[in-house]
Amino acid sequence: MIGLFKENTKIAIDSIRSQALRTFLTVFIIVIGITFLVGILTLTKALENNLFGNFASMGANTFSISQYDFSEQINRNDGAQKINPIISYPQAKAFKDKFEFPFTATSLSFTASANAEVKFDNKKTDPEITVLGADENFIPNNGFDLESGRNFNSFDVDNNNYVCIVGANFKDGLFEGVNPIDKTVSVRGAKFKVIGLLKEKGATFGNNQDLRIIVPIQIARSIFSQPNINYDIAVKISNKQLLDESVDNSIVTMRRVRKLNPVEKENFGIKRSDDLIQKLGENIAIINIAAVAIGAITIFGSTIALMNIMLVSVSERTREIGIRKSLGAKRGTIAWQFFTETFIISQIGGIIGIILGLLLGTLIASVAGFEFVTPWAAIIAAFATTFIVTIISGLYPAIKASKLDPVEALRYE
Repeated sequence: MIGLFKENTKIAIDSIRSQALRTFLTVFIIVIGITFLVGILTLTKALENNLFGNFASMGANTFSISQYDFSEQINRNDGAQKINPIISYPQAKAFKDKFEFPFTATSLSFTASANAEVKFDNKKTDPEITVLGADENFIPNNGFDLESGRNFNSFDVDNNNYVCIVGANFKDGLFEGVNPIDKTVSVRGAKFKVIGLLKEKGATFGNNQDLRIIVPIQIARSIFSQPNINYDIAVKISNKQLLDESVDNSIVTMRRVRKLNPVEKENFGIKRSDDLIQKLGENIAIINIAAVAIGAITIFGSTIALMNIMLVSVSERTREIGIRKSLGAKRGTIAWQFFTETFIISQIGGIIGIILGLLLGTLIASVAGFEFVTPWAAIIAAFATTFIVTIISGLYPAIKASKLDPVEALRYE
């Protein structure tokens, strides 16, 4: 059996070499289909892990109030977009003071600058650091963890202490070889004592969350004074069973702060981490289905092309088949020979397509700032697809070759 398989493989390889151009075109079509399929699934897997990791790290017991509802925006199909007013500091502060739902902690924050420069001794960063003004509840409410040091406390925030917490990239960047805790950095001429170092968070949509520095909110307001600053409100509830009720209560409170009458719609957004995870999952699933559908159409074309090549190969080698049968070759042996040839062609295309697909998906994910995750499901699906292509494309030509009459085959010119 092993010897027969080796012989069939040798004959198949010789046949492939003799029809190099046709084989190349067929393999190329298979490669395109598999590359597209694996590439898209690799990218969506990286996107899924990146986004799900960011939202899941916040936990299923958090929600935030912002200018817009992100969950509606990602599902928006029309061109119209409602313009909501910003959440000003007085409004954010009023919400925090009035929202007294039990087992909750509310944090206020805003982006003070997206291109700040941070200095330490005689070194400085590129002007690419994000400065956040936040309170003592910001880090736990937004899913951040400390690698070393401590978080703000109420004394730091209430007394406007010049302290800060830095992102993970500072450890190997500005503070390379130095423990950042208790060191002093300068931002816009103001000096801050580093009290905490965040764990690595990664990037989302190209926004590197490790290139940030967090300072007490009032100090950030005084240093980065500018009009129309938009504030974010995040709420964490320790009892998950009360999440729905706390969200409803927060909507009522924010409507009061915004001074909306009963018939007016909310002009702000509520973002629940569990809802966002579900909606993102639904959107990514649609992308996966579309990728599979387009890949399937391409692979269907390659299946037809491969079957055509094998049928032409059977016609061209009719006399060879007749000679083999006259020398005692069985129908199964002839069928297996042509099936092996189909298998080799499809597997060459599949393997090349998987490699190119992984490279394509990795490249796009890297450019977008997503962490690469090996898409085992996509690889398995690609191998399964090539097997299906082999069966569909190779079965009929193999059976046709095995059924040729040896006498008629020997007469074929």
